[in-house]
Amino acid sequence: MMMIREWKDIPDELLMQILSLLDDQTVITASHVCHGWRDSISFALTHLSLSWCSKNMNNLVLSLAPKFTKLHTLILRQDKPQLEDNAVEAVSKFCPDLQVLDLSKSFKLTDRSLYAIALSGCDLRKLNISGCSTFSDTALAYLASLCRKLKVLNLCGCVKAVSDTALQAIGHYCNELQFLNLGWCEQISDVGVMSLAYGCPDLRTLDLCGCVLITDDSVIALANRCPHLRSLGLYYCKNITDRAMYSLAQSKVNNKMWGSVNGEYDEDGLRSLNISQCTSLTPSAVQAVCDSFPALHTCSGRHSLIISGCLNLTSVHCACCIRPHRAINSFPHSAH
Repeated sequence: MMMIREWKDIPDELLMQILSLLDDQTVITASHVCHGWRDSISFALTHLSLSWCSKNMNNLVLSLAPKFTKLHTLILRQDKPQLEDNAVEAVSKFCPDLQVLDLSKSFKLTDRSLYAIALSGCDLRKLNISGCSTFSDTALAYLASLCRKLKVLNLCGCVKAVSDTALQAIGHYCNELQFLNLGWCEQISDVGVMSLAYGCPDLRTLDLCGCVLITDDSVIALANRCPHLRSLGLYYCKNITDRAMYSLAQSKVNNKMWGSVNGEYDEDGLRSLNISQCTSLTPSAVQAVCDSFPALHTCSGRHSLIISGCLNLTSVHCACCIRPHRAINSFPHSAH
């Protein structure tokens, strides 16, 4: 039996089991105990979050990136902007296996960071740059052209980067995309969204909240070309009319026909729909969508069909609400 006399004598397997129980801040501290621990942690550590770091995150990333070269996931979410381009460039240089990167609220970053990620991010699957308002659409389009394995992309609030040109690039190159958040990217129009619909047929979640220029044409394209769509956010998209709703309702039938041929039909269909502040919609059109997708709920505690701000839609109800009402009405009235 091996005798453990000093900290450095702990076997790597046991060390990693111990470290798996600790928070990331403690793991970083442990990497400074001795060369053996540093080498073991550097080789084995694949997930790291520095969101707890309230100051000097940039210097910390610069010091850690050359050591933790096996990272698959790196979370650099900030409450106040700290990261600068040189830190992202260091991560891109030293962490070639990175698949998940969160840079949300990094207001100090410029296009240099996106170009660095693009040049080394061929294996990137998830990227969150929400709130990064300084990136340009040219840099985002370049990133899309090289990071073709992206499945999850959060661009909420990236008002300068998200244009129709950028979305056309994403639709052309990122054909595996499943989750996309475009919330409050007010420049985009039907041109960009339709490019996504045609180029990203595996889209599951799409948030278009606050994209005020889009019309029914965007929703119709999504309904016809994205059979796996499960969540759609249209909050404050005031140009959406009944045509869009009826196309969504009809998509259930179309997808069923297509799935029966390919053996891929998913009975659940749309599970979340936000049409708050879409004041042009009528109850009959929205009810048609609700009737087509049983997973959409208006009942208390299960709101997955969100219609707040649409007073004309108060008569829309899901199956949960309708059944009890019908059950009550089915009892015979007592004789008077």
